[in-house]
Amino acid sequence: MTKRAKTKRQGPRPLPAHLLTAGTTWHSSRLALPFLKSGLLPWKADLEPRAEELARELDAVELLDFSAAVETELAQRADRFAAGIQAYRRHPYRRDLADPPEIWRDGTTRLLDYGPAGGRPVLFVPSLINRAHVLDLAPGRSLLRHLATQGIRPLLIDWDQPGEDERGFDLTAYVAGRLEAAFEAALDHVGGPLGVAGYCMGGLLALALAQRRRRDVAALVLLATPWDFQAGNGPYARFVASLAGPTALAFDALGWVPTDVLQTLFFMADPHLAIRKFTRFAELDPESPEALSFVATEDWLNDGVPLSLPAARDCFGGWYGENLPALGAWRIAGRPVRPERFDRPTLVIAPARDRLVPPAASLPLAALIPGAELIEPDLGHIGLVVAGRAPEQVWAPLARWLGQHVPAARQ
Repeated sequence: MTKRAKTKRQGPRPLPAHLLTAGTTWHSSRLALPFLKSGLLPWKADLEPRAEELARELDAVELLDFSAAVETELAQRADRFAAGIQAYRRHPYRRDLADPPEIWRDGTTRLLDYGPAGGRPVLFVPSLINRAHVLDLAPGRSLLRHLATQGIRPLLIDWDQPGEDERGFDLTAYVAGRLEAAFEAALDHVGGPLGVAGYCMGGLLALALAQRRRRDVAALVLLATPWDFQAGNGPYARFVASLAGPTALAFDALGWVPTDVLQTLFFMADPHLAIRKFTRFAELDPESPEALSFVATEDWLNDGVPLSLPAARDCFGGWYGENLPALGAWRIAGRPVRPERFDRPTLVIAPARDRLVPPAASLPLAALIPGAELIEPDLGHIGLVVAGRAPEQVWAPLARWLGQHVPAARQ
């Protein structure tokens, strides 16, 4: 989260995959045109009535005229998509929020204190493969800075890129080693007990930590946290699981899974998302709040970090392949992580529009943890923390809930 020199933007990453998808999608429209005109194009059952109606309409249209219209539309779509990408890459915005004080560091991991002194301390655990500052994205788009104005004292784990030591970390090393050490430092710093909050895969790490340090945890918050990895999108889970072996072979010497490989996993969750996003961005006023928010979010998305190879094996094979969490068989340092045994106040926030972690994957946590409260905001996976509606649907109720369940710091 330190300030970085201004560099040329690389996104949307992986750019070749986005361009290939766009070209393939539009070229398939061109190739399908004769089949559409002849009635030989296969349709899904629910689209057949509309297809028949379209075929009747085309009967009255000269094929050459219609083909020309299709070519014009394809060219316009390609131009808008390219214009959106270029507008993003040229945009002058750069994140310039100053970091809060660093109160602890081990290897490439550090702990940041957002204050205020005497506030209700909550340790925030982000994903290992995205920068922590999604929770502190930009002025007016910072969940943590908002919470700090509401009497909550956020303490943020910033994993950063794995160093030489972290390249050998599996999930046990991250949770029972590095994360627990940060938790101890936070306890010493504020006097405890602490709230613990985890976002996305950070929620799984937070849950494992909270179970291990139950006596020192006042409350737990799980934001967009997957548990049943094969619910909601089984084909995607199988695809990720299929990469466990190949990544182990391909990146053994490197020691980590590169960022662009991880970005490809996000891309596969919704291959056409970038086409929609950047086509729309091309039409925005670049100085508008919506455009600035888009650029800030995209910059964060494209600034991911590699994942250590042992942790990748745990995630790809253990989580997605074997679905160990949902089976009650995921273990940290030999102990199973069992949410049904956790008895501290818990809030589960499962966004209804989440494509990356579908509600079917995250809602089981609310059912398993005794007495857990549930919020289902009408937002997506990232919008949960940065969207324009996030302050009303997530930030405010989260601040109230933490204020009710986490005591003020003793130091």
